[in-house]
Amino acid sequence: MNSIEWRNNAVRFLDQTELPLREVYIETSDLSVLADAIIRLKVRGAPLLGIAAAYGILLGIQSAKNSSKDALEFSFEESAQRISATRPTAKNLFWAVERMRNILRLNSHENTITLFEKLESEAKAIHEEDRVMCDRIGNIGAELIPHGAKILTHCNTGALATGGIGTAFGVIVTAHRMKRAIHVYADETRQLLQGARLTMWELQNAGIPATLVTDNSAAWTIKTKKIDLIIVGADRISANGDTANKIGTYNLALLAKAHGIPFYVAAPTSTVDRSIHHGDEIVIEERAENEILNGWGRQIAPDGAHVFNPAFDVTPNELISAIITENGIVRAPYVQTISAVVNQ
Repeated sequence: MNSIEWRNNAVRFLDQTELPLREVYIETSDLSVLADAIIRLKVRGAPLLGIAAAYGILLGIQSAKNSSKDALEFSFEESAQRISATRPTAKNLFWAVERMRNILRLNSHENTITLFEKLESEAKAIHEEDRVMCDRIGNIGAELIPHGAKILTHCNTGALATGGIGTAFGVIVTAHRMKRAIHVYADETRQLLQGARLTMWELQNAGIPATLVTDNSAAWTIKTKKIDLIIVGADRISANGDTANKIGTYNLALLAKAHGIPFYVAAPTSTVDRSIHHGDEIVIEERAENEILNGWGRQIAPDGAHVFNPAFDVTPNELISAIITENGIVRAPYVQTISAVVNQ
């Protein structure tokens, strides 16, 4: 399964809002279609958003590759702004845009055809590097998974959210392949049920024993099912290790501390934003009221109800047992250890 592909000057992606009932692929050469898909969560997951951003740049500039260099550069900046305006929290999206902008700057002496080819190569490299990073995160993180572990996870961090086997899910699937006899408990992950719709779908496809639980049963699940550890992904990690992830993650970190079990974050170093010193500086996306008032097409709250609908929360670094990256496992003090793995 390929969640996203670049082929024949178009992007083909799996519409994740149709899962688990249907596998629907959309192919487009229109940046606006891809940008709208990101906003509507047809394409989602921090690493996948980075890949989509790079391919989105290509969609936006390909009509200018036979024009002047000024026209191509203008199209690039318009495309970069369009992609950057889709979702504010995931660092990988902005990181990928900057990588593409760097290629544009370093090759400004080239003609437009060559420049487009170099940008296309960079976008493909971002995709391939993510696949490799997922494998490395999986292998490194599996060291933390004991035999017979009962694992709780939140949201979706698998192949649907990345260019490879996943981040936190990559650790899980690698441990499963190592015959660790694990059992996964997946939060449904309100508001849009990424855990129920997507993670359970991936767990079943991978043949991993799994149980779906409601978000508000997490504490009781940890206690009665004797959960050994919690592992989640990340959308942005500040320089001090504070971590933004799907709303509800902070709850789980507090529960892990209360129950004395490890709380792990798995993410590539591209998710680290060292320009942000601590989690209070992370911009938290707030989504439409309608996602709660009319969840899945049916009104579930009274008319006129006020809604607070943050898509993410921030887990303070002191609640995180370790952060698993493609360059190794880091623990507190995170300012020093994160800097070390990012600089490798």
